[in-house]
Amino acid sequence: MVATTFTDEHSSPVAPARLFKALVLESHILLPKLAPQAVKSIEVQGDGGAGSIKVINFAEGSHLRYVKLRVDEINHETFSYRYTIVEGDALSDKLESVVYSVQFEASADGGAVSKMSSTYTTVGDHTLDEEQVKIGKAKAAGMYKLVEGYLLRHPDVYA
Repeated sequence: MVATTFTDEHSSPVAPARLFKALVLESHILLPKLAPQAVKSIEVQGDGGAGSIKVINFAEGSHLRYVKLRVDEINHETFSYRYTIVEGDALSDKLESVVYSVQFEASADGGAVSKMSSTYTTVGDHTLDEEQVKIGKAKAAGMYKLVEGYLLRHPDVYA
């Protein structure tokens, strides 16, 4: 078992509270609406807080069918969120788990800096396919930009 962690930062003109609401608290509503070609539905089991389960069902034609994640931590004051992928096509037979964390911090210009990390834990002595990680990060960045663009076009949403 080997754990590999990647970190990333993204600056946005959107305030941290709005990003947190859109990408964390209301993602189960917003993502299928904005990207039905990618996300068919997101089911939430629980109240959305720590211990809740979210099942992301991907649209037909996607290389993934579903991903099940467990919310590990959510903090409404610091706009931080951590979850673990515990089941689904993204894990394959080589990954035991993937833990993601994000924190949206205020920037001096009124926007946000999103600080993200992802830790991939492999099964046994399997090595991590970094090309697959890059593809996944690019898709996540695309979804982030889609939501950011929506929030910029609709300044009253999640305000």
